[in-house]
Amino acid sequence: MATMDGGDSIREEPMDDKHYASTAQVAKALGVSVTTVKRWVDDEILPAHRTVGGHRKLLMTDVLRMIREGNFPQADLAQLLPRTSVVETTDPGELCETLIRGLESANTELVRSVIHGAYHNGMPLELLADRVISPAMMHIGYAWETGRIGVMHEHRSTQLVVGALYELRAMLRVQVDREKRPVAIGGAPEHDHYILPSLLAELVLLDCGWNAINLGPHTPMSAFQHAIETLYPQLIWISISHLQDAEYFIGKYREFQCIAEQANIPVTIGGRGLIESVHSAMQYTMHGRGLTDLVTFAKTLHRQPQRPKRGRPSHPAERPE
Repeated sequence: MATMDGGDSIREEPMDDKHYASTAQVAKALGVSVTTVKRWVDDEILPAHRTVGGHRKLLMTDVLRMIREGNFPQADLAQLLPRTSVVETTDPGELCETLIRGLESANTELVRSVIHGAYHNGMPLELLADRVISPAMMHIGYAWETGRIGVMHEHRSTQLVVGALYELRAMLRVQVDREKRPVAIGGAPEHDHYILPSLLAELVLLDCGWNAINLGPHTPMSAFQHAIETLYPQLIWISISHLQDAEYFIGKYREFQCIAEQANIPVTIGGRGLIESVHSAMQYTMHGRGLTDLVTFAKTLHRQPQRPKRGRPSHPAERPE
């Protein structure tokens, strides 16, 4: 750790510039003074990192988290994110319709604009997942099932969304390496090849303070058991979109669930493939109907410290950088 003249603790380490912004850039984007941003750093409201040259740099995920916790009516995040042409609306229904247009026309930039723009404008990731991405993908899936589009178009739409989400994932992962976080593991069961549900679960848990480790699609229950023994999770999620053999899955799940129960690890389940006959045969801690339910439950296990909601310095003295 290194200490600046103002007394604030600032980490000195290599950094990828695309994940960071200067105090001046953040001040301009939020419509506040540079002095205000420096005060947030000094008061440990906003963590900072130091370049080799001694300049403060602010991690984008920290800035975005603070925006969601506070009130910044003059914020213009396009100042920090010039690569993304942000869709102006924050209405989930309108965003969903725009995302569908982007998917149907294979417009990569429009898809990125909807997903990144909604997140950067303060929409919680779980709301983005439940109210924008999920219904848009259901629309695409229904179009494929009814023959309006081919499987190529359906797969292409999935990859467009996955690509945009992996960019967010890279941003969220930067912070995990710098914090001691509780571990959550999850994935989809064997023969379930859907990638999006577990990826979204990983992202929403990363965003609310967990070190979420996504085992991905087509994961046998034995892999979940091994993860318990090696990763010591405090939460497990299982996203079920498709079951090839429900009876086989239930048998393997019961073996896994006994191990999780002995280790006192809560297990959350969800997904459109979780039909009543399967659901009723399973024991679990929480059954979620969407990622909002998962986040609500995860926050009962681990809640991030709330930063003070401040828009101005607490006193007029300026501190040099």
